[in-house]
Amino acid sequence: MPATVEPSITDSITQVNTKVLGDAPAQAMGTLYQTASATSGIALQNAVHAQNNQYALNNAAAVEGVNLLYTSPTAASAAASTKIDAGFEGVMAKIDGLILNTRSLR
Repeated sequence: MPATVEPSITDSITQVNTKVLGDAPAQAMGTLYQTASATSGIALQNAVHAQNNQYALNNAAAVEGVNLLYTSPTAASAAASTKIDAGFEGVMAKIDGLILNTRSLR
């Protein structure tokens, strides 16, 4: 004797199965959106952190460069020797002019 199932039970199980199948895409998309937003947040945090580190490195390099410019004896002696050379060139030009003038007077 075959067992018969009450039609109300069959209908109830069909409705539950339909609800589960209907909810699955929404659940999947919700999980996808949650994962994507968490990943985007972490990526932005990493970008801010990297930018902060780059700023700190740039600032340290600039400060060290300025310190080297102000404290370098080589830079100071090069600037001084350039000024001295320019001064000697002017003196030598004046001496050459005086020599030419005295030769023309003879």
